[in-house]
Amino acid sequence: MQKIVLFASGNGSNAEKIILHFKKSSLGNVVAIFTNNPHAKVLEKAKHHDIQGVVFNKVELNDGTVLEKLDEIQPNLIVLAGFLLKFPEEIINFYPRRVINIHPALLPNYGGKGMYGMHVHKAVLDNKEIETGITIHYVNGNYDEGEFIFQKSVNIEDCITPEDVAKKVQELEHQYFPEVIEKFISNNS
Repeated sequence: MQKIVLFASGNGSNAEKIILHFKKSSLGNVVAIFTNNPHAKVLEKAKHHDIQGVVFNKVELNDGTVLEKLDEIQPNLIVLAGFLLKFPEEIINFYPRRVINIHPALLPNYGGKGMYGMHVHKAVLDNKEIETGITIHYVNGNYDEGEFIFQKSVNIEDCITPEDVAKKVQELEHQYFPEVIEKFISNNS
């Protein structure tokens, strides 16, 4: 059974979809949720599903404290699911090709520092794109520049607001992220 650790900073809707997916899987399960936000709703989801919640601050993320906590767990895969801080290269190097992220756009467009959530959806709409989507990728030392694992697009010609775009993108995230993680685990176990 592969151990999955999630990193999230907010509500945790993707985290919950992943948790529920792996409750029905024999390949892996979510063993911990790490967050930099002590008020994140994802902690409630962790508690509801009897999953360890780990809260840390930015200093602890970068000074080796989080790496030590991960080392105690020995995860097979680290999944960033709405995690907003830059992920330390020390952790990436310790878990090579075992840290993945989801981005709410079709990279390489609309990625980089500050491009998350509604910022992405607003930029996509402002540029009058006819489609957007999701990109699941390996994490490297630069925001949103890791090798792609999976992309899926959706037509947004009928979208008027960034919230309309967000709804379509979140549907893709919820449908495909757990499946891609399962396939990833299956191919790497």
